[in-house]
Amino acid sequence: MPAEVHSSHVLRVAIVAPSLGILGGQAVQASRLLAAWQKDGEISAFLVPIDPAPPRALAPLRRIKYVRTLLTQLCYLPSLVRAMGRADVIHVFSASYSSFLLAPLPAVIIARLFGKPVLMNYRSGQAPDHLRRSAIARATLRGVDRNIVPSRFLRDVFAGHDIQADIIPNVVDLARFRFRSREQLRPRLLSTRNFEPLYNVACTLRAFADVQRRYPDATLTVVGAGSQGASLRRLSAELGLRGVTFVGAVKPEDIWRYYADADIYVQTPNVDNMPGSVLEAFASGVPVVATEVGGVPAILTNEVHGLLAPRDDAAGVASQVIRLLEDSELAKRLALAGYASVEDLVWDRIRDRWAQTYRELSSRAAAIEAVQSR
Repeated sequence: MPAEVHSSHVLRVAIVAPSLGILGGQAVQASRLLAAWQKDGEISAFLVPIDPAPPRALAPLRRIKYVRTLLTQLCYLPSLVRAMGRADVIHVFSASYSSFLLAPLPAVIIARLFGKPVLMNYRSGQAPDHLRRSAIARATLRGVDRNIVPSRFLRDVFAGHDIQADIIPNVVDLARFRFRSREQLRPRLLSTRNFEPLYNVACTLRAFADVQRRYPDATLTVVGAGSQGASLRRLSAELGLRGVTFVGAVKPEDIWRYYADADIYVQTPNVDNMPGSVLEAFASGVPVVATEVGGVPAILTNEVHGLLAPRDDAAGVASQVIRLLEDSELAKRLALAGYASVEDLVWDRIRDRWAQTYRELSSRAAAIEAVQSR
């Protein structure tokens, strides 16, 4: 049922974010926002993809690394300009490093030229290093109209650089990721992180080797894709692992099936923020073992919502997995606490916080324009 309309004016919001062609947390959260607003009468949101498809005749050029970047920018920048005529508020999703320079920064500059208010939705676990290194990023974040981050971890990182930020957490779809009680865990492990260095899926494989020595029938389903795909498959073979299934990339609307089938979720990143994968595991009733990095402890308290191990500590991760397999009461308690922690992360609880933020930015911009036009 559509949400109650709080204003006669339908506010138009441009969401500048990766499309689902770039599978990852930003794309998934942007997609969920867009889908939710489509059912709403107060906010009209549309996507401005940072990865627009080029004209068909130029599509083959995307296979060439640096040409691909140039081609993407040549398509992206005009789409930003066109969006300014359609939008009242510009909601920009942001990552770190070169991605920040190529996508959020141009969106902020063009929005400023058109007098549009900008909400920066920074979501990267690499924020501590990025903001320490980049004066451009710090100045940009201080200059936008509002910074929204999904976690206490990022809010505190921003505060360390005198940048104000408010928290609006990630949305979890509890209708799709449904809780299932697991009375006795089977050694059925799941990983859903992309195959990039910061997610350190290699540590998950090494931890699984230790688990499999204790539980020979253990299995590991690895969902994801990325630059380390070939090396991770080689590592699996070198470790002599059995029962490892590399599924590849999975569409967001289908990934719930893998959580439903698993009994333990494992993630071993070196850097992270508020991983949606952990929240999805919580929602599905799957107990979680993760490395204690970045913002993970802000959503997963050790021994309360799940179990933590030190960064890149495969033996420590394996030990925590084995604890869950050998202590069903602990596993059950953690799963219930994890689920309780995400019950408030549904759209109905978060919707008004986004709508109010958009309205405040639009009203402030209108007031400034009125003063300037006198």
